[in-house]
Amino acid sequence: MIFLFIWRNTLKGTVLYEVRDEVAILTVDNPPVNPLSNGVRTGLYESLTKAEEDSAVKGVVLTGNGRAFIAGADISEFGGNAEGIGLNEVFEKLEFCKKPVVAAINGIALGGGLETALCCNYRIADKKAFVGLPEVNLGLLPGGGGTQRLPRLAGPAEALKMMLSGTHISSKKALELGIIDSISDNVVSESMDFIKKMAGNKENHPKVRDKNDKVIEARGNESLLLEAQAMASKGRKGQFAPGQIIKCVEAAINLDDFDEGLKKEGEYFLECLVHPQREAMIHIFFGERAASKITDIPKDTKIMDIKKVGIIGSGTMGGGIAMCFANAGIAVHIIDQDAENLKKGVSVIEKNYDFMVKRGRLSADKKDSVFGLVSSSLDYKDISDCDIVIEAIYENLELKQKIFKSLDECVKEGAILASNTSGLDIDSIASVTNRPELVVGTHFFSPANIMRLLEVVRGEKTSDETLATIMAIGKKLKKAAVVSLNAPGFIGNRMLFGYTAQANMLLLEGALPHQVDQALESFGLNMGPFRMMDLVGLDLGWRARKLSGKESPLHAKIGDELCEQNRYGQKSSAGYYNYSEGSRAPNPAPENEETYIKISTENGFTRRDISDEEIVDRCILALVNEGADILSEGVAQRAADIDVVYINGYGFPMWRGGPMHYANAMGLDKVIEKLEKYRKITGNEVYKPSKMLVKLANEQEKLSDAPSKEARKEKLSFEMSSVANNF
Repeated sequence: MIFLFIWRNTLKGTVLYEVRDEVAILTVDNPPVNPLSNGVRTGLYESLTKAEEDSAVKGVVLTGNGRAFIAGADISEFGGNAEGIGLNEVFEKLEFCKKPVVAAINGIALGGGLETALCCNYRIADKKAFVGLPEVNLGLLPGGGGTQRLPRLAGPAEALKMMLSGTHISSKKALELGIIDSISDNVVSESMDFIKKMAGNKENHPKVRDKNDKVIEARGNESLLLEAQAMASKGRKGQFAPGQIIKCVEAAINLDDFDEGLKKEGEYFLECLVHPQREAMIHIFFGERAASKITDIPKDTKIMDIKKVGIIGSGTMGGGIAMCFANAGIAVHIIDQDAENLKKGVSVIEKNYDFMVKRGRLSADKKDSVFGLVSSSLDYKDISDCDIVIEAIYENLELKQKIFKSLDECVKEGAILASNTSGLDIDSIASVTNRPELVVGTHFFSPANIMRLLEVVRGEKTSDETLATIMAIGKKLKKAAVVSLNAPGFIGNRMLFGYTAQANMLLLEGALPHQVDQALESFGLNMGPFRMMDLVGLDLGWRARKLSGKESPLHAKIGDELCEQNRYGQKSSAGYYNYSEGSRAPNPAPENEETYIKISTENGFTRRDISDEEIVDRCILALVNEGADILSEGVAQRAADIDVVYINGYGFPMWRGGPMHYANAMGLDKVIEKLEKYRKITGNEVYKPSKMLVKLANEQEKLSDAPSKEARKEKLSFEMSSVANNF
């Protein structure tokens, strides 16, 4: 006999309760990914109670509807007053249920989802399922017993790797580590058969809390925790939560009482919950999802089907972009005008895949399958059937226009034409085609197959369908895609100009490159501005200025003088730093100091001691002030979009939430106070507070409260040659 009950309530989420063949089947139903919302928690608690009280029920199977088991906690509830039954109450009810419980892991089981499964007596997973504890990505630690239970199954070392990396593992790997008991093709049916068989066992059913062998074995192993700390320092620099996770696992290893370990976990979790990094990292989590929503494009806008992609250019960018599509299972054809360049470019792609196989990140069979999606030739006719063609040559407007004119003639009608430009005028490129509505900017960041940011540049005539399709492609490529209006420098590089200009001004005023870089890297940036400029090459702007006959702007005078001495950066093994052959590690360049003093003196500067605080303030506030102008002009849709750009493309620390969130956290009144201070000290108008900042501060609002302006229809004036000269 089958009894079907649906536990409905006014809270969020539902648990379906069904009794089938003496087994209570609890199905979490909270689409699309079944988070542990208040309604789910309440439903689980009440369903378990009902199963316990029903003498006809021999055991319980817990599973999820759709593609997820339970994807984790409901992040929207963090920091608020949680309604319904608390998670710890649910887990206690689950762990001490009077009937045996098996978690039938039908799909993703992340965070609180895996912690739910760890409270069950048994775990059976679908072969396509995956599990993980990714809380560290949100500035948190697993607060539902995960730091205490996972080490007992997988061992402390493997548990720490999972929790500190925040990555998930396959059901096959989970079985190898002992996290699950078996893998099944029909997880609910086999779980029912299994639990009926186990129900006949009158002995106590296993609880993870009682499995102490692996944690006891790790006692006294100091290297285990030291290795975890090294891992956290390398991969989670500056973050608070990783250290707390290590403390939790240390408690799991050394405390005899499991509940004492849970208590420690709870204390450390609360410290993470109230830490400002948690708010910053959750801000980015939601910001990336909001960035994909374009405010003035209807949700039902048609998205084109992209089956084949053409790439123009087989260099670093072209090859990286090709890998992005091949990795996503989309066929890609590369075109180059030079046979040797093409051969070399395709060879680099294959070597990249071979490296992934060597590192165990890709199987040999998978490599053959993915690399098999990449084809190449010298003839434009071979991309005539592509659904989108992306041009990825160097930044030259005339050459790009010539290419787009040819593409317009040979690529099928209705195909999108995209330019991987970091700052050129998309409307000028579109103007040479007969399909400007199908022309868009796709600014990938190098290396394209690794960097997550994709700036999507909306031209004056770019259609809704084109833009919606590119955003959908970004999602498929697992990119953090952000829309920018067609304005000089777009979002990221426009802000970068003010940042690097102020770094160079600090050099003129008395700071040294290593001091500036160390201050900003201590702030959390992946790479300081002078290391970055050496990496990119100091000669790019210098050569453009020499060609045009223009004088070096003040902030570029030292860099241009270094170029006159053939110090171009890493490419010449000498720039602001010196570099050993074959190494990217910066070494001091004391011989440059004479140049710094000379240029400073010639331009009327008396060099002075500059504090790290001033360095950080001036560089970061230059970002903030320009970002506010970008927002007020409607170039970016929302403040969080700017944060997403800077974290995913420019190495801004995620745990600070991006430059705009950083300004909000500081307080806009304080931001304006500091801007005015440095405006007075330097006389530099870059520190004149943005009108938007002043308006929001006066209204006691935040940058996140600024209304998204509809993208301006008028064409923004471009003087791209002068913009290029400034970089």
